[in-house]
Amino acid sequence: MVRGGTEDDDPPAGSWTGLLVRAGIKPLLILLDFVACLAGTLASGGPRYVMVLFTVLLLAAYGTGGLYRSRLSPSLLDDLPQLSGRLLVVLALTMTGQLTANKLHVNAALVDWKLLIAAAVTGFVSICLRTSAYALVRYARRTGRIAHRTLILGAGRVGTYLAESLSQHPSYGLQPIGFLDVDPPRQGVSASHRILGRPEQLVEVLLDHQVRNVIVAFGSMRESEMVDIIRTCDRLHCEIFVVPRLFELHHVGGDMDTAWGMPLIRLRRAAYRSRAWQIKRAIDIFFSGLALLLLSPLMLLVALAVRLEGGPGILFRQERVGVDGQHFSLMKFRSLKPVDDTESATNWNIAHDDRLGPVGKFLRRSSIDELPQLLNILRGDMSLVGPRPERPHFVATFRSQHPHYVARHRVPCGLTGLAQVNGLRGDTSIAERARFDNYYIENWSLWLDIKILLRTAMSVVRAEGA
Repeated sequence: MVRGGTEDDDPPAGSWTGLLVRAGIKPLLILLDFVACLAGTLASGGPRYVMVLFTVLLLAAYGTGGLYRSRLSPSLLDDLPQLSGRLLVVLALTMTGQLTANKLHVNAALVDWKLLIAAAVTGFVSICLRTSAYALVRYARRTGRIAHRTLILGAGRVGTYLAESLSQHPSYGLQPIGFLDVDPPRQGVSASHRILGRPEQLVEVLLDHQVRNVIVAFGSMRESEMVDIIRTCDRLHCEIFVVPRLFELHHVGGDMDTAWGMPLIRLRRAAYRSRAWQIKRAIDIFFSGLALLLLSPLMLLVALAVRLEGGPGILFRQERVGVDGQHFSLMKFRSLKPVDDTESATNWNIAHDDRLGPVGKFLRRSSIDELPQLLNILRGDMSLVGPRPERPHFVATFRSQHPHYVARHRVPCGLTGLAQVNGLRGDTSIAERARFDNYYIENWSLWLDIKILLRTAMSVVRAEGA
C-alpha cells in the first residue's frame, strides 16, 4: 500500500503546538476565561463568594453553548453574540443569587456596581484573550505546525474540490493525504492526493497512515453501505466530517463547520469514547450495588418461590453476546427448566410455553426474573441501560439478515433499553429493535438513560414484562 506521506504531522510533544494538538483548544479557552474572571474579580474587589458563583456559572454557560468546541475556522465575530448574551444571563443570575443571600434587605442596593464592573472587565479581557488564542491557532495552522492528516471518502467532484481547497488553505489545519473510493473517476484526482484503497479498508488506512480526520464526501459507494464502514471508527481517535446532501441549499448553523464555502457536519464523538461514559459506569456500579442491597429480601423470597415450584437450580445462566462481540454468562431467576442446553440456546420465546408455572409466569410478567442481572452490571458485563444482549445463535442469524444489527455491539448491553421501553420485546421486529438500539448509541446522553430508566420503572409497575 502506498504511504500518504513520510513526515509525522504531529509536532514535538514538548512544544506549545504539541499541547494544542493533544489537548485541543478547549482547555486553553477554559483557562483564558478563568483568567478573565480573575481579572474581573481583582478589578472590582467584589465579595469572594459572589465572584466564585459568577465564574462557575460563566464557564458552565459558555461550555453548554458550544463556545469551547474545536472548529475549523474559529472567529471571534461568530462567537460575540453568544459571548455577550450568556455573560448578561450569568450576570442576572449572579445578582439574583446575591440578593437572595442578602435576604432581600430593603436597604440593599438594587444594583451591585462592583459586580457590574467585574462583568464588564471579564467580558473585555475574555474577548482580548480569545482573539489572541484564535490568532495563535490560525498561525500554527498556516505555518504547518498544526496539520492533521485527513482522509477523504469519495473521489468525486466534491471530494477533489475539498482536497484542493484544504491544500491551498492550510489555515483549516487539515492536510489531505488521499482518497478512498470504489470506482473513482480517472480524471480530477491529483498526484498528491492518491487513491489509497477502497472504503472497506478504512480502518486499515487510518492506522497505517496515522489519520486524524475523515471527510465523507460523495463517491461511488452506496450511502447505506457507508454507514457500517464509518461506524468501525468508533474505537479510533479520529474526527469525522460529513458533507451534507444538497449542501448548496444547506443552512450552516452554529454547530457546523465550513471549509472554503463547503458546509461540513462534524459527527459527535462516539459515546463509548466520551468522558461522560465513565460517569455512566460509576452510576452503574453505585445503583446496581444499592439495588442489590435494598432488594435482597425480595430476591430471597423469589429464590424460595422458584425453589419450591421447580426444585434445585434457582438461577438460570445463559451465554449472551456483549460489547465488541464478547461472550458472557447472563443470570436470571429460573422460570422453567429447559430440556437441554440446545433448547436454551435456540428457543426464541417461552412466554406461551405450557411448562411455565404460576411463579414463572409472574416473574416474567413483572420482569422480576431479570433482577440477578444486577450482578452482571456490578461486575461490568452489562450496563443499566443499553441494547439487550442476545444469544450467539440468534446474533449469527440476525447479523446475516439485518445489515446494521451487529452495530448494536459498539457499547455494553443493558438491563433495559430504548427498544424495550418502546414495546419492542418478545416477538417483535428485529430490524426495528436494531434501529432503536443504534439510535440510542448515536444519541446517547446521561439524560436519555434517566428517561429510559423512568419509563422502565413505569412498565414494571404496570406489569408489562417481556
